[in-house]
Order: sequence, then structure tokens, then C-alpha cells
Amino acid sequence: MLKQRIMTSAVLAPLALILVFYTPLNLFSVIAASIVLLGAWEWASLMGITKPLYRLAYVAVTGVLIATLHFHWPIESLWHENKLVADANYIFTLAAAWWIVATLLVLRYPKMAKSWSQGIVMPGIAGFLTLIPLWLALNVLRSAEYHSSEQLGSVLIMVVLGIVWSADIGAYFAGKNLGKRKLMPNVSPNKTIEGLIGGLLTAVVFVLIFCFCADIEHKHWLMYGLLTVVIALFSAIGDLLESMFKREAGLKDSGSCLPGHGGILDRIDSLTAAAPIFALFYAWTVTL
Repeated sequence: MLKQRIMTSAVLAPLALILVFYTPLNLFSVIAASIVLLGAWEWASLMGITKPLYRLAYVAVTGVLIATLHFHWPIESLWHENKLVADANYIFTLAAAWWIVATLLVLRYPKMAKSWSQGIVMPGIAGFLTLIPLWLALNVLRSAEYHSSEQLGSVLIMVVLGIVWSADIGAYFAGKNLGKRKLMPNVSPNKTIEGLIGGLLTAVVFVLIFCFCADIEHKHWLMYGLLTVVIALFSAIGDLLESMFKREAGLKDSGSCLPGHGGILDRIDSLTAAAPIFALFYAWTVTL
């Protein structure tokens, strides 16, 4: 299993770098949408939909919603005079509200499970609110200040990926070596409070190192550190939310397309929460 994970990561890592740094804006948007649609295919199975035709229907609805947003906000028009277009903020505000609700669902699991797990309407809406803002967030970050600096958006995406990855790595090692108290045993039995704290600290260290290397003024470090804690916390909620839906569906992994890693959702679950929150914070800070 470990060998498979390493081999898959060795293939995915350079592909991710090429996607983030070297693809034109519109191609980046299309590839990001394709990844989200693959996530929608897997989300349909978390909803208990097993027939391929019905799963394709859910993917198609997700695709229509993404296409609608794309025609309303082409990736090259998301920023105007270095400010995010006003109505795009509504999507991120809705996403932030959803992740607050998702936090309550995770914390109250399994007591509140019956209120949302019966039928496909509520899980389906949850899928839209989880996946579609991720696509928009990636577009917003990739196109930030593109006309003056084509690589700034790529760096921003790598920062949010760095927060997610460092939090995940820190949580793994802290949980493995120090973990004693279970975090959410009903949702994910292996996660511990010590692991969560270790992940948060590792993410903050990553961001502070980035601030140092990027020569960011010291007066901003505290704010960026605090925002990192919030983003890393929501990344943990994204992971726990998918675990919760998998547990309700009786699944170990969301899919099997990535050997050793499971499915697409198993790789992007933390990012589904972290990226929209990061994009929202970035849009706020650049307008201060």
C-alpha cells in the first residue's frame, strides 16, 4: 500500500505543478472543472446512488452549474483593478456559511445524521456546496493579478496546498507519536486531538517560513498566522465531512482511481474547505 501511495504521488506531484504553473488560464479552469466533476461522480456514490446513469445525471447537473458560473465569470474577468468582482464574494460567503453548518454536522454526528442522510436531496445539495466553490476558488486564486504577475496566482495555490499538506503531515506524525485523546471517534477513529494541534502548528510554521522567504513585512505575520489556523481547521473539517459521508454510505474510500490513495475526493477533501476560505481571506486582505 505504501509503495503504491509513493508511486502515485510521484506521478501526481509533477502533474500538479504543471497544471498550477504552466497551463493557460482557460485550460486551467477546464482541468479544474474536470477534477471537480470526477469528485461529483464519487460524491454520488456517497449519496447512495449506485446506477451509473443516475451518477452521470448528478455529474451533469454539477457541470451545468459550473458552466453557468463560467459564462457569468470567465476566469480572466474575476478580478477588476485587483479587486474580486463583488458578486463572486456571494459564492464564497455561501461556502463559508456551508462549512460552518458542516462543522456542526460533524460535531453532532451521529445524532443529526437522520436529519440529512435520508434521501438524496440534502446530500446532493451538500455536494454542490462542497465541490463547486472549490472550482471557483481555484479560478480566483490562479487569476489573481494575472496581468501584472502571471505566476502570483500559481504561488497562491501552492500556499493553500502547502497549508493543507503541512497540516496533514503534522497531524499524522503528531497523532502517531503523541496521540492519546480521540478527536471524533464516531467519524474518524484514528484522528486525535494531539494530531489536530500538531497539524495546526505545522501549518503555521509553513506559512511563517513562506512569509520570511517572500520578504513579507513582519507586521503582517501575526494576521497570516491566525488566518492559517482558521484555514487549517476548516481543512480538517473537509476531511472529517467526507469521512462522515463515507461512514453513512458504508464505504472505506470514495473511489479507486488513485492506487494507494483511494478516489479523487480522498485527495481533495481537505482542499474543498481550505481553498474557498483561503480565497475569501485573500480577497478581503487585498482590498484592505
